[in-house]
Amino acid sequence: MGVLLQFIGDWGHALAAVLFAALGIFLLRRREEAIELRMLAGALLLTSCWALYVSFGGVSKPLSGVGESIRNAAWLLAMFVMLRRGPVGRTGPIGAVAAVYAAVAGLLLLQTFTDLTWRQLPVDSDLHHALVTGSLILRMMTAIGSLLLVHQLYTAWPSRERGRVALLFGALAAMWTYDLNLYAIRYFAPDQVSELYALRGLLMALLAPVIAVGMRKDMAGRLQLSRTLTVQSLSIFAVALYVVVITAAAVLIELIAGPYARLVEIGAVFFTAVTALVLLPSPQMRALWKVQVAKHFFQHRYDYRTEWMRFGETIARPGEDPAPLSQRVAKAVADITDSPAAMLLLRNEQGGLAFETHWNWTGDLPEAATLSPDLVARLEESGWVLDLANHAPALPDWVTQDGRAWALAPLIHYRRLIGAILLARPPIDRRLDWEDFDMLRAAGRQAATYISEAQGQQALDDAQRFDEFNRRFAFIAHDIKNLVSQLSLLSRNAERHADNPEFRADMVLTLRESVGKMNDMLARLSQHNKGRREEPRPMVLRDLLDQVARTRVRQHPVHVTGAAPMAVADPARVEQIVTHLMQNAIDASPPDSPVELRLSTDDRAAIVEIIDKGTGMSAEYVRRDLFKPFSSSKAGGFGLGAFEARSLAEAMGGRIEVESQPGLGSRFTLRLPLAPRIDTEKAA
Repeated sequence: MGVLLQFIGDWGHALAAVLFAALGIFLLRRREEAIELRMLAGALLLTSCWALYVSFGGVSKPLSGVGESIRNAAWLLAMFVMLRRGPVGRTGPIGAVAAVYAAVAGLLLLQTFTDLTWRQLPVDSDLHHALVTGSLILRMMTAIGSLLLVHQLYTAWPSRERGRVALLFGALAAMWTYDLNLYAIRYFAPDQVSELYALRGLLMALLAPVIAVGMRKDMAGRLQLSRTLTVQSLSIFAVALYVVVITAAAVLIELIAGPYARLVEIGAVFFTAVTALVLLPSPQMRALWKVQVAKHFFQHRYDYRTEWMRFGETIARPGEDPAPLSQRVAKAVADITDSPAAMLLLRNEQGGLAFETHWNWTGDLPEAATLSPDLVARLEESGWVLDLANHAPALPDWVTQDGRAWALAPLIHYRRLIGAILLARPPIDRRLDWEDFDMLRAAGRQAATYISEAQGQQALDDAQRFDEFNRRFAFIAHDIKNLVSQLSLLSRNAERHADNPEFRADMVLTLRESVGKMNDMLARLSQHNKGRREEPRPMVLRDLLDQVARTRVRQHPVHVTGAAPMAVADPARVEQIVTHLMQNAIDASPPDSPVELRLSTDDRAAIVEIIDKGTGMSAEYVRRDLFKPFSSSKAGGFGLGAFEARSLAEAMGGRIEVESQPGLGSRFTLRLPLAPRIDTEKAA
C-alpha cells in the first residue's frame, strides 16, 4: 500500500508540474507587457517548481514546506496585482482587503521561519514538537486567510465581468480548501494523512486545465471554452473532490468510531453510492447541473453556435430521421430549452391556428386544440414569445388547464404568422428571461422558413400534378378531335350507303375501334395512369399500317407500300404516331391526292414514311413551330399531334425526321430500332 501511495504521489505531482510549467511558458511566450499576466505566469511556474520538488523528494524533504509558502505567496501577489489594476481597484476602496493581505503575508513569513527552525532541532525535543504543531496551525490559518481573500476579491469583482475570473478563483479556492483539510486532519490524526498527501498531486493536475480555461479571455481568444468541456471538467473535478471527501471522512471515522470504524465506513460508502446512482442519472439532476454551470460560469445561458448547429441538424436529416418535417421542427425548438415535449399548430383556413402534430406530448390530445384568429392577430402583430404563466387569461382553456404548457413560440415568416409551437415545462422549472425570448424568437423565424418552404414545395407538387393532368387532357382532346372527324365522316356516309352490307360491316368495325380508343383515353386521364404503354417488343409494321389505312380509306385515299423487318416498338404507340401524322397529311392534301405509307429499312432502323403532296411547310416553321405544343397552322387545331408523335417515338428509342417544302408536300420519317435477328426468327 505504501509503495502504491508513493507512486501516485510522485507521478501526480510530476504531472501537475508539467501542466503548470506548460501553462506558465505559454503565457510568457505571448510577449505582452501586462503585469497581471506576468504575475500569473510567475505563480504558475513557481507552482510547477514546488510540484516538481515534491515529486522528486516527497513532502518530508526540508524545502517542501518553504516551496509551498513561496507558491502561496506568488498566487497571493498575483491576486493583489489583479486587485489593484482590475475593476475592483478602480471602482472602490481596498483598504480592508489590503489589511488581510498584510496579515496573510505575515503568516507566511512566520510559517517559513518556523519550518526552517524546527528541522534544525532534535526530533525528541519539546521545542521541536511545539514548532511542528505551530507550523500546522500557521498553515491552516494561511489557508483560511487565502480563502477569505479569494472570496472577498470575487464578490467585489463586478458581476458582469466575473465570468473572466470565476474558474481561476474557483481553482485557487479548491487548492487552499484541500490544504486546509489536509493540515486539519494531520493535526488531529498525524498517522492518517498519507492518502491525502498522495492525492494532492492529482488534484493540482486537475486544477491546471481549469486555470487555463479560466484565463481564456485574457488570452485574447486563443483558448476557447466550450460548455461541453466545462461540464465534463467540472464533473471530473467533482468526482475527484468526492474521492478526497470520502478519504477525509474515512480518516475521521477511524479517529471517532474506533472498533466500529469499518462498519461505519462500509455503511457510508453504500449510502453515498446508492444516492449517486439514483440522483445523478435523473434528467432533473442533469438539467440542474447544466443550469448551474451556465449561470455561474458563462455570461450567456446558451451556446449559440452549438444550439444553432444542433437545430439545423435536427431539422435537415430526413434520411436518418423518418419523422416528418413538422415533428422535427417541434423537436428542434424544444431541444433549445430542454423541453421534454412540444406541440405544433399551423394556420387554418379560418385564420386561426389548429393542431398539426406533436413531439413527445403524451396523454390525450385535445380535439379542439386551436387558437382564435384574434389571438393569432395579436401574435402576428407583436411577434412575442408568450410566457404562459403571465398570459394565461388570453389563452384558451385547453392550454391553461394543461400543467405541462410553459411557453408559446410564434413562427413568423415575412411578418406573417404561419404557426406556433407550444413547449412543455423543462425538468428544472424556471422563469423565461430575455435570452430565452430572443433565442425562441430567432428559432421560430428559422422554423417558419422551413415550414413555408415545405408548404410551397407541396403546392408546387400539386400544381405539377394538375399540369400533368391538363397535359394529358390536352392530348386526349386532340385525339377526340380526330375521332370526331372520323365519326362525322362516317355519319355523313351512312345517309348514302346505309343499305350497303359492306359499309355497315365497315361502320361496325370503325365504331368498335372508336369505342376502344375512347376507353383508352379515359384510362389515360386517370391520376394513377402516367401514359405508360406496353414495353417495346418485336412487331410487324406492315400489318399495323394496313389496319390504320383501312380506318381512313373512306375518308381519303391511303396507300401502303414497301416492306420492313420486325421493329422493337409498342404497337399502341406506333399506331398513335402513324394516326397523328397520317391525319395531318390528309388534312394538308387535296381530296384526290393520296397519302402514302411507305415501309423500308437501313442498317440500324426500320423506316415508316408518311408522304403527302399537300400544302407543305416552310423550313422556319418546321424548325420553330412544328413540334411546339399548342402551336398549329390549322384553324381550330390544338398543335399537339406532331409534338405527341415525337415524344412517343423518343420514348421507344426512335425518332422522327421531317422534309417539307411549301406547295410540294411533306415527308415524315419514323425510325424505329430493328429487332434482333434471333427474335425475328422466333417470331417467324
